[in-house]
Amino acid sequence: MKGTSNITQKIAWTALWFGLAMGMAGCRHKPQLAPLPPVMAPVALEEIPEPDDLPMVEAQTEKLPPVPVSTDAGKLKRKKKTPKVVAPSEPPPETQVASAAAGPPSPDAAVGALTAGGETNPQTKQEAEDLIASIEKRLNGLPAAKVEEQKAQVSKVKNFWKDAQDALKSGDAEGAKTLATKAKLLLDDLEK
Repeated sequence: MKGTSNITQKIAWTALWFGLAMGMAGCRHKPQLAPLPPVMAPVALEEIPEPDDLPMVEAQTEKLPPVPVSTDAGKLKRKKKTPKVVAPSEPPPETQVASAAAGPPSPDAAVGALTAGGETNPQTKQEAEDLIASIEKRLNGLPAAKVEEQKAQVSKVKNFWKDAQDALKSGDAEGAKTLATKAKLLLDDLEK
């Protein structure tokens, strides 16, 4: 009998500790607030008279920084890129003699030096012109419903197209080709 009462005591103690732990933990549910009843009849607002003997408090003057003023100085101004034309300079005569005596030029010299894009490649210029012309044809061929439906996208395409034309007119064929490619990709997405 001693073994049975020992098990019963263990079960009782376990239940007691479990109950205490649950009681201390509390309820985890959010409390539900009762909704307020709707106001059916208008309520008259009462005006509370202000007392006559209010103390006068003087407003303290504070030194504030000057009010900022908007000027054109804060606006960014876009500058158009003007291609720098660098005239190839002839090397001094003694260098020409030395290079002729050195032998045939290396394959790297035949390719030419890398430039920052001052001179435009006629092929790049032609590609940019063709791309701009194809974008113009595709824009004119869009259905009116599609143009109305996708105004923002069409506006972006037209802006890139116009910027590409301006870049080409200013002599920046690489920039024109890049802008025209952006317009083409947006137009491709638009036509899907």
